[in-house]
Amino acid sequence: MRDTPDAVMMFAAGFGTRMKALTADRPKPLVEVGGRPLIDHALTLVREAGIGTVVANTHYRADQMAAWLEPRGVRVSQEAPDILETGGGLRHALPLLGEGPVFTLNTDAIWSGPNPLALLRDAWDPARMDALLLCIPVERAVGHKGKGDFLTDAEGRITARGPGMTYLGAQILRTEGLEEIAEPAFSLNLLWDRMQAQGRLFALEYPGHWCDVGQPESIPLAEALLTDV
Repeated sequence: MRDTPDAVMMFAAGFGTRMKALTADRPKPLVEVGGRPLIDHALTLVREAGIGTVVANTHYRADQMAAWLEPRGVRVSQEAPDILETGGGLRHALPLLGEGPVFTLNTDAIWSGPNPLALLRDAWDPARMDALLLCIPVERAVGHKGKGDFLTDAEGRITARGPGMTYLGAQILRTEGLEEIAEPAFSLNLLWDRMQAQGRLFALEYPGHWCDVGQPESIPLAEALLTDV
């Protein structure tokens, strides 16, 4: 089994309810920022990082997502009749992703700076890590209203949940533990908690800029970030 990831799971199945009217007739990954669908910004990062296998999960308006993704060489993992959340969705897509650790990438953010996936790959240490999450100090998380997700020690090991570092929706993750979770639909938080208890959950601070595009008012913030590139 390989220890270096060469497959990415792009999360694109959600309902996008916080985007209000913008997702009444389209899935959130197809909402445009800077004249391009959000998912195309994410795909650019994937292509630049040279990742071999690209998979996206779909559920809400899955036909639109498949019509956009398949001509671009993205394998589609459709979730039906129910959405499976991040953990269940990733497990459902494993036959397409293959064995070994994988990247996962949310498709509702804009990045400015070094390629986040390349940074994760360079910092990945399979001897010590079961997951490496890209994070940023909460005060630098543009468009994000949370108080932070994780506390870390001097080595980057995640020691607790709480205000501090905000998770940016990009990571490298070992997937073997997914088979141990009984629920069909579940969050990756369940797997992270087990990894943290074993001291194998790590965070890497992103040195660039990031904007969460989870609501309409975040779009101009994200477009300003693109203008500053």
